[in-house]
Amino acid sequence: MSSEEKSISPAHKTSTPSHRSASSSSSSQRDRRQSVHILERKASSGSTDPSLSKQFLESDPISLSKEPDSWEIIEGLKIGQTNVQKPDKHEGFMLKKRKWPLKGWHKRFFVLDNGMLKYSKSPIDIQKGKVHGSIDVGLSVMSIKKKARRIDLDTEEHIYHLKVKSQDSFDAWVSKLRHHRLYRQNEIVRSPRDASFHIFPSASTTESSPAANVSDGKVCSVLLLKTHAYLAHCQSNLVELSKLLQNLEILQRTQSAPNFTDMQMGEQIHVSLPLSQQVSNESRLSMSESVSEFFDAQEVLLSASSSENEASDDESYISDVSDNISEDNTILNGELTGGAFRNGRRTCLPAPSPDTSNINLWNILRNNIGKDLSKVSMPVELNEPLNTLQHLCEELEYSELLDKAAETDDPYERMVLIAAFAASGYASTYFRAGSKPFNPVLGETYECIREDKGFRFFSEQVSHHPPISACHCESKNFVFWQDIRWKNKFWGKSMEILPVGTLNVTLPKYGDYYVWNKVTTCIHNILSGRRWIEHYGEITIRNTKSSVCICKLTFVKVNYWNSNVNEVQGVVIDQEGKVVHRLFGKWHEGLYCGVAPSAKCIWRPGSMPTNYERYYGFTRFAIELNELDPLLKDLLPTTDARFRPDQRLLEEGNVEAASSEKQRIEELQRGRRRYMEENSIEYVPKFFKKVIDANQREAWVTNDTYWELRKDPGFSKVEIPVLW
Repeated sequence: MSSEEKSISPAHKTSTPSHRSASSSSSSQRDRRQSVHILERKASSGSTDPSLSKQFLESDPISLSKEPDSWEIIEGLKIGQTNVQKPDKHEGFMLKKRKWPLKGWHKRFFVLDNGMLKYSKSPIDIQKGKVHGSIDVGLSVMSIKKKARRIDLDTEEHIYHLKVKSQDSFDAWVSKLRHHRLYRQNEIVRSPRDASFHIFPSASTTESSPAANVSDGKVCSVLLLKTHAYLAHCQSNLVELSKLLQNLEILQRTQSAPNFTDMQMGEQIHVSLPLSQQVSNESRLSMSESVSEFFDAQEVLLSASSSENEASDDESYISDVSDNISEDNTILNGELTGGAFRNGRRTCLPAPSPDTSNINLWNILRNNIGKDLSKVSMPVELNEPLNTLQHLCEELEYSELLDKAAETDDPYERMVLIAAFAASGYASTYFRAGSKPFNPVLGETYECIREDKGFRFFSEQVSHHPPISACHCESKNFVFWQDIRWKNKFWGKSMEILPVGTLNVTLPKYGDYYVWNKVTTCIHNILSGRRWIEHYGEITIRNTKSSVCICKLTFVKVNYWNSNVNEVQGVVIDQEGKVVHRLFGKWHEGLYCGVAPSAKCIWRPGSMPTNYERYYGFTRFAIELNELDPLLKDLLPTTDARFRPDQRLLEEGNVEAASSEKQRIEELQRGRRRYMEENSIEYVPKFFKKVIDANQREAWVTNDTYWELRKDPGFSKVEIPVLW
């Protein structure tokens, strides 16, 4: 087993694909499948010559495992197939998994016509034109699980999970979906623009395109030329867009940016988070990176392969009660409260991030749909020079919010500050979708003492399978701890990361003990286009020592009809269910309390360092995390992440040596695990212990030995495992 436990930072179960036959396991067959995937994506972007496209397409499914309960990928057209007979219309009921924050399945009526799958609550609604959603199956990655009678369609902006009750009905739906998918793909190849502009296409002509009598090499050459021209055109447009965004940013800064000094003095600010603010933030993206590193630059934008306007069944917690927050609340900003550039620590990494354009993720991930990606070893170039244990510390970048809460007597305002702290932990991920943290090996640790912030932190990898990371942080004002594990799900175009665990904060002054959960993270455009990260779900914050109030914070999921990204909405509710404070903002821009335009900014992230896009998108705080102070070397345990050679070599820009060290460290971990299994040895973490919490859930908490051992006798005199 590899030590890789999470993919590209923030979780989906998947099974290992097996080869159907000797011929399908040959290298030529694998290469052809890769070409199939590329061509299907090119067809969806409207840039493929129909006469060439058909030479590469095939229809056989890829079996993901020999086990009956494994996933199976449904692929496209057969080689040379240019005339697919128009399929009959098919309709009936299926179960559709409910969208967050709701769970379970609900019954929906589906109509499959000309490669478009529409659904509503009943046949009558369909007749009335009341359609809840539409899925272009030709542009979707389709996978099935026969034993569970599951059908999943990944359209990029949505992952549709469908289930059929009876086996006969399941077989019928799979057969029809295959046929309609082939038909729709054939129409797209024949008329590529339909994929971009026609969500509900009309019936197409059945004329077949003339076969292209050219060799595979010539076909590839023509495709590459067309791709190059297409990307050059896209890059030209992106450069123009970049200039426009920069102008908008300057305009927004001079006209609508709030004055930090005024806000710190307690004056109210007028904000409504307009589109211009969103555009100004988006302008910070590196436009050169927006050009696809593979083949499909069009996926920089959300595709029109599906639409969703189904009303949420979730109850709204927003009421018409007016909201106010005390005037003495001050904005907590990274630049005002001691940023990295003011504390004497380093302000830049030793080397920029490596070029990853030559890495074909499809070759790595195509066999892992339905498989736990924590067990898949990734090239070191896809990593960033930080690991998960350090990421846990990164969530404390804005610990000043907890310090402020510890000085706030009003329990409702304390809850607002705790909510702001919970949201602030996601801000650093905005520019980090392109890389993943190193996965800690079992027993690895990390320590961080921040005199400027007044806390000391340590973390440890307490379990390998499942991977569990635990941390503990303390200061004179608060205590923070959590243990977290991840579930990874890769769906063909996107990857969901489902965190499992609870975050805990105590404020000794008031006897408060706050607990809350994390939300789902999704990485979009895994295989092509510009990757971008999204967080969605609901956080519920409770004070277990008081029932005065609770906070519900919703990270809004982007949908086809809503272009506002990264939105956060929340409320603080009293015991009677009445709204006391209303919260809104964006997790990468800031959180506001009140009602626009008289809302007050509670928190906003600090500015990004110079050339951050060349250095993994790290914030100033992240740049400092792997810095190794010479004075600390003799005080740290040898298991500290800053001593890990592959991570250090990557930070220094030596990718080749980092890759070799990564393989060596993983093999050492596999050897230790085999030895422990053969000798029936159970691993016991050094600095954490397992307990059962109030919800009868296993949790990991400090055993109060780390700082004691560090002081006396010192880690150099303590038996520490050799990890690398």
